[in-house]
Amino acid sequence: MTHELRVQAISQVTDRKPLPSKIPQRLEALWANDVFTLSKMQASLPKDVFKSVKHTIQTSGKLDVSIAGAVAAAMKDWATSKGALYYSHVFYPLTNATAEKHDGFISVQGDGSVITEFTGKVLVQGEPDGSSFPTGGLRSTFEARGYTAWDVTSPAYVMETDNGVTLCIPTVFISWTGEALDQKTPLLRSNSAINKAATRVLKLLGHTEVAPVNSSCGPEQEYFLVDAHFAHSRPDLLLTGRTLFGLLAAKAQQFDDHYFGAIPDRVQVFMQDVEERMYRLGIPAKTRHNEVAPGQFEIAPVFEAANVASDHQQLTMTILKSTAKKHGFVCLLHEKPFAGINGSGKHVNWSVGNATQGNLLDPGDTPHTNMQFLLFCGAVIRGVHKYGPLLRAVVATASNDHRLGANEAPPAIISVYLGTQVEQVFEQISQGQPESSAHAGVMDLGVDTLPVFAKDPGDRNRTSPFAFTGNRFEYRAVGSGQSVSGPLVAMNTIVTDSLTWIADALESEMAKGTDLNVAAQIVLKEVIDKHGAVIFGGNGYSEEWHKIAVEERGLANLRTTADALLVLKAEYIEELFDRVGVLTPVELESRFDVRAEQYIRAIEVEAKLVVSMAKTIIYPAAVRYLSELSTAIANSKAIGIEMDKESAEKVAALAQSMIDNVSKLSAAMSKSDFGSTENHMQYFAQTIRPLMDKVREYADALEGEVADDFWPLPTYQEMLFVK
Repeated sequence: MTHELRVQAISQVTDRKPLPSKIPQRLEALWANDVFTLSKMQASLPKDVFKSVKHTIQTSGKLDVSIAGAVAAAMKDWATSKGALYYSHVFYPLTNATAEKHDGFISVQGDGSVITEFTGKVLVQGEPDGSSFPTGGLRSTFEARGYTAWDVTSPAYVMETDNGVTLCIPTVFISWTGEALDQKTPLLRSNSAINKAATRVLKLLGHTEVAPVNSSCGPEQEYFLVDAHFAHSRPDLLLTGRTLFGLLAAKAQQFDDHYFGAIPDRVQVFMQDVEERMYRLGIPAKTRHNEVAPGQFEIAPVFEAANVASDHQQLTMTILKSTAKKHGFVCLLHEKPFAGINGSGKHVNWSVGNATQGNLLDPGDTPHTNMQFLLFCGAVIRGVHKYGPLLRAVVATASNDHRLGANEAPPAIISVYLGTQVEQVFEQISQGQPESSAHAGVMDLGVDTLPVFAKDPGDRNRTSPFAFTGNRFEYRAVGSGQSVSGPLVAMNTIVTDSLTWIADALESEMAKGTDLNVAAQIVLKEVIDKHGAVIFGGNGYSEEWHKIAVEERGLANLRTTADALLVLKAEYIEELFDRVGVLTPVELESRFDVRAEQYIRAIEVEAKLVVSMAKTIIYPAAVRYLSELSTAIANSKAIGIEMDKESAEKVAALAQSMIDNVSKLSAAMSKSDFGSTENHMQYFAQTIRPLMDKVREYADALEGEVADDFWPLPTYQEMLFVK
């Protein structure tokens, strides 16, 4: 890496023009054009087959495998009419990424001719290698068989790239022995579990007609865009997704001028391209804007059923990355790609509801009289309090550790924000009986030409990791690059447990002859008295809250992944997942093993790269600059000019300190005997990461001292502001 390459990259970026903006098509012409929707099925399937498929999708009923042949034939005809020659069973292994294996529709006949063929058997079941994905010890390397199975509730689609068109079929991925090796299977199980528990509660409340209950999800996706010329000149960005070195520019986000600012032309053309691809795939992208940090942006969809939303979120990440390449960008989904400015999250808006009772977390205008809402909200409060450490564990990664607890992200302490209105109702329940709700106010701006409009009865709290936002909860701690499936599974599971407890408690009270409303009051009072400690409406960033939360309220503060992942090994968490029927003890153990290994390997790659970049890029640049500076000082004496030696001495001292700490890091990395995975994680968290930070401290100080024309790496100023 040389300064000349950096200068060349800057020139190429500044000369780059946005790709020509397409004339946008009407939304109706784009929407779900590449999806094998119910309407397309209805047009191509026999009536009885379509009725069976529709029933399975809408009621989560058992799939009638006998109809698979007819569906496969119609699906193949539709896909090939759009140019598809291949199909793929798409699944989501324990990597946060998407997996796919492409197979051709080709079938060779006895006379040497070929036809396109896609049978029901092939649609329903595939067989990728079950040992080449993370299994956490569920499968040995030589035990290779694994299966994909068609998820009829998530629609098939065609993915069009410059290299062709492929029919993509969402599937689960399981081992030969039946364990879940993927993200989708536990999510489907958790949806089934919450349906059963919620239906029990609704029927106890007197509802006779109860449609299947499902969780829903609307994930907001934050990301950074860096020009490819800069990104490709940074080994750290290419291999780890974040800058392991870099001095913060004089200007960053301190003026608050980037948030919701005018979207740069080149970025907007990229966004429009992304949205067109999303609309064609039936992904309801609704919002786009500049985020707080320079170079950071957000895209957000409207709510969908959790399983479909999870699949669509995986597609969104894929589309963002692939479309960025077309526009000369690299899309960064790391939680903290740049030190000193805001990182990226994926706020998961979660709710639960059905077709007959609607959104079960909608408080209405008078939440103090809405017993249905209060019971379901109470279930969330109880679940988060009892299992808050689990919520922390499912978002624990090496990358998210850089973000959680910083002042742009929620703390690692999991608490619930309810808002003034709902919190007051639960306070009244604790004291006896709810009698009133705060009303929505009116906002009069005092300007005749501006409208008077309704003001919400409660504010929002951006420091809360789990906040009620009107008719849903927003889990703000999820990382930008993570699958939303894990958090959804956790939320569904803990609320299922609480709804089951509530149903049992209501039945017990009513068996004594207690009136339903009185029984509900008793149950809710017990919930708030036992679990109200998790409710907090103040500043989650304050040191005072951290002290109160841990010392007075007994909430966990799991600051690192090394601490948080241990929750997955806790007996009460194992019992929870097993009892609810979402993960067996063996499957849960495998999740710990996979996540722990990913954590260790992520830091290991970063540490090796810190050593390599410091020794082969930064140190040589400092030495070259020091050599020239020393020559200049010596030459100045010959002509009677006294140059300041302090600058040279400072550069020499910083370079030596950096390389000394590189040696310490290298020595620490040579350790191999840890005794256990838990010890291995703690060693990397408590020893390796601080040593990496120490090397960076001196390297970044050098960047501020070495002459710019000697510095080899694209700087924060260039990567964040040159678009």
